[in-house]
Parts: sequence; C-alpha cells; structure tokens
Amino acid sequence: MSEQAKEAVETPELDRYECRSCGYVYEPEKGDDRNDIPAGTLFEQLPTNWRCPVCVAKKTVFANIGPAGTASGFKENLGYGLGVNTMTPNQKNILIFGALALGFLFFLSLYGLQ
Repeated sequence: MSEQAKEAVETPELDRYECRSCGYVYEPEKGDDRNDIPAGTLFEQLPTNWRCPVCVAKKTVFANIGPAGTASGFKENLGYGLGVNTMTPNQKNILIFGALALGFLFFLSLYGLQ
C-alpha cells in the first residue's frame, strides 16, 4: 500500500458541501456559528432539520464538492491536459495572474528599447 493510500485511510478527508440555491459552502472545519454547530461536525452528522444559514434551504439541496485544497473538476479528467488539471484553484490563480503580471512587465520593458 502506498504512503498516500495509508494517509487517506488514517485521516478521513472532511468534505465540504455547497448549497445549490445560494452557493453557501458548509465546511466541517469551521462548523456553523449561526446554528450553534461546533467545528469538526461532519455534514452527515448535522440534524435533519438543519437549514442553510443564508437562504434557509433544506439539507437535501446541498451537493458534495470534496475537501478543501483539492484539484477542481471531475476526478476522471485530472489525468488530461498539460498538468494543469491536477492544480488546486489557488495554484491556478497564481499561474494565471503571475503570467499576466509577467506579460505586463515585458510590455513595459518595450519602452526601454529606445
């Protein structure tokens, strides 16, 4: 068994759930202060009468979006592309805005060619 597989078995990932009505994301690490849900409470452990703190939607409206910091997209598509599909959203933002900043600096450097 590989090291990553062992870590996955030993430390269960805390999946986040997103409200399909308003976009609120329930994060088990933070809990829900408005409804007195303590941090560390899994979505499955929430009471059946729990509602979205933003739009008061039922628990059945929420969809599993996976743990925080994982690559976005479908798991079967992560192997395609030039390695960008396995990047987390924060890594993609750094790549995109870093490339834009570098391009802007190159553009400004054209003024020094005189």
